[in-house]
Amino acid sequence: MANKNAQLSPAELERIAEKILKLSDADETEVDVSAATDALTRFANNTIHQNVAEHALGISVRAVVDGRTARSSTNKTDEESLRRVVASAVTLARNQPENPDLLPLMGKQKYQKVSRFFSATAGTTPEDRAKAVTRVCKMAEKHKQTAAGIFASGSSSSVLANSKGLRARYEQTHSAFSITILEANSSGWAKSNSPDIRKLDPEELAERAAGAAAGSRAPREIPAGRYTTILSPSAVLDLTGFLFYDFAGTAVHDKRSCLTGRLGKKLFGDNITIWDDAYHPLQSGAPYDGEGVPRQKVLLVDRGVPKNLVYSRATAKKMKAKPTGHGFSLPNEYGEAPMNLVFSGGDKSTDEMIRTTERGILVTRLWYIREVDPYEKILTGMTRDGTFLIENGKVTGGVRNFRFNQSVIKMLSNVEMMGPAVRAAGEESFEMVVPPMKVRDFHFSEVTKF
Repeated sequence: MANKNAQLSPAELERIAEKILKLSDADETEVDVSAATDALTRFANNTIHQNVAEHALGISVRAVVDGRTARSSTNKTDEESLRRVVASAVTLARNQPENPDLLPLMGKQKYQKVSRFFSATAGTTPEDRAKAVTRVCKMAEKHKQTAAGIFASGSSSSVLANSKGLRARYEQTHSAFSITILEANSSGWAKSNSPDIRKLDPEELAERAAGAAAGSRAPREIPAGRYTTILSPSAVLDLTGFLFYDFAGTAVHDKRSCLTGRLGKKLFGDNITIWDDAYHPLQSGAPYDGEGVPRQKVLLVDRGVPKNLVYSRATAKKMKAKPTGHGFSLPNEYGEAPMNLVFSGGDKSTDEMIRTTERGILVTRLWYIREVDPYEKILTGMTRDGTFLIENGKVTGGVRNFRFNQSVIKMLSNVEMMGPAVRAAGEESFEMVVPPMKVRDFHFSEVTKF
């Protein structure tokens, strides 16, 4: 039942939502219906070893009864299942404590149009992905290297509706290619994703990973310490992604944010400006939040100074601000967060960053990142898949990987150069639009064993 219904059209999802609203006798009712198709081709040892596809359907119903609210979900669309999920939400709501911060559901809204559904992505077949993977595996074999990774594609659609007349609808496709190239004592990695699969170039990514693996053969060991460091967009993404919840009104109100007491004060370098912008051409995601509030473009950091936060409706009321369209579906304990971070970037190429570095480190990728101090935003983690020594303006070879202990706040105060901001993909954070960065005094705390 679930697999079959996951392929329902957006119009059919809307009909399901309307049926649920008619079945509910709650004071107010909210319905979120979503369908997704995801497919994945996985390869290792220069061979495709797995191809999987999944269809998923989710129906989530939130009921409001006497100032209380609760949510129930199902993945079935027959009338009995719909009646049951509505009854469950109403019963759960009646047994919740009254919520004094609960606001009435919103009525009809107007949304800015975004186009993030691409037929080329939705129509991608297993054969299409297999042909691309075969080409990169043959490339690896030619260079006596070993390739492993994934090629994924899919689409999703969702409908948000409530008993006050709000109706919101969103469709999006997605694709991703990630590859690791292995040699005897070195490795390289590259990854990219986009709603439009035509923007992906698996062979270019494979060449980039192969070059990193070949360039870091027989890595030298150099002492840990503070180095001028050039971070790829993926590395910048995985570090700065740890800042996103700090810009939530709830986090600042609860004094769980590194920005508590620092709003309006100089915190980062003059060259750091950050927006949350769901409408940026390199971004993805719906133009509305979990309650259907239209997303606003918000200037978070202006030339090093944290200026604004994002707010859900309830948090905005509590903090005497205006909602910005960044709330999560209710009920939740997090409130809100910016999910479409965009850095302003610069105009320097990575080659220019390298040419102007007397001695430093070039980092391809970071992994296993964990937060050490949430208020100073000190993170620890390791480099991997291509870490290089720069001497006299040239990359002179690979080095053994490092563990780092670095404050993101200090890092963003020490940025000497930036390249153009791009849509970056990593492993530790969601996608953002960030530049490569040249940073002074990046703290590598110890050398790892590989």
